[in-house]
Amino acid sequence: MFRQSFRTYKRTALSAAAAAAVIVHEHELSGKEKLSIYPHVEPDIVLQEVPSELEHQIGKAREAVTQTYSDAHTKVQGVVSRWIGVEHAVEQRLKSLVASEEPLTPGLLYVGVAALTGSVLARNRGIVSRIILPPALLLLSFNHFLPKTAHNVGAYVGALEDTYAPALAEKHAIANAHTRMTWEQLKEKTAESRASLGQGAESLLERVQDATGLKVREALRVRTNEAQGVAERARERWAEGVQVTERKAQEAREAAHAKVEETRDAAAKNVEHAQAIVEEKVEAVKAAVEEKVEDIKAVVEHKGEQADAAVEQTKEEVKAIVEEKPQPPKRLV
Repeated sequence: MFRQSFRTYKRTALSAAAAAAVIVHEHELSGKEKLSIYPHVEPDIVLQEVPSELEHQIGKAREAVTQTYSDAHTKVQGVVSRWIGVEHAVEQRLKSLVASEEPLTPGLLYVGVAALTGSVLARNRGIVSRIILPPALLLLSFNHFLPKTAHNVGAYVGALEDTYAPALAEKHAIANAHTRMTWEQLKEKTAESRASLGQGAESLLERVQDATGLKVREALRVRTNEAQGVAERARERWAEGVQVTERKAQEAREAAHAKVEETRDAAAKNVEHAQAIVEEKVEAVKAAVEEKVEDIKAVVEHKGEQADAAVEQTKEEVKAIVEEKPQPPKRLV
């Protein structure tokens, strides 16, 4: 009985030991990786750079500085472009104001001299004269020496007034109208004064003539007629001079046109003559070339015939040599 219980205990211990060994082996196998039947490929090791906080802040500052510089450069380029546009606009405006048929070189010089003269003349005068005289002489000389350019400038200034200061432009127009009206009235008053003065002088001459008996009126009338005759003759001479000048200018234009036509005809004739000469030269050169080609052909044909004759002669000689019989050798005695 004791043996049987011992055997049972022994079997139980062996079973427990075997189970513990199996559990330990399975635990070891589960703790380790199972070997694969395929070759093991090691993964690539990638190093990733992680910037520091200082580098991050420096990058932000650099981007901000770059953006600020780009914005400033864009603004500067915009200002430069606008300035170039202003320069082009001013240049075009000045070209449109300056009349093409009026030379600026002496005219502007005269205008400047007139303005400086006004400054010199008003140097020892009152403040009003020093303010008014130089610009007045400047405007008068500008209208005198460069009338078309002055008209263009005045029209441009008037357009600016109408655009930006319509009230001032209206007052300016009213002032111009009043000035023209005053000038017309002044001319009328001057004509009336001259007529009344002439009538008073005639009445005075009649009284003097009645009182003294002298024919003063007839003498003055004769002198007046003579003065009028001189003026008429001067006007006639001026008209004749203008007609002569126009006639001379027309003759000069006709002569110049005739010279141009003659020059054109002569040039056309020279061109035709040159073309004829060139064609003759070309024909002569062509004939000479053809003659040389014929000579060369003749020489080549002659040389070919001589070569053929020499070849035939050589053939005959070779044939004769081949056909000759060989002589027997001589015997020695």
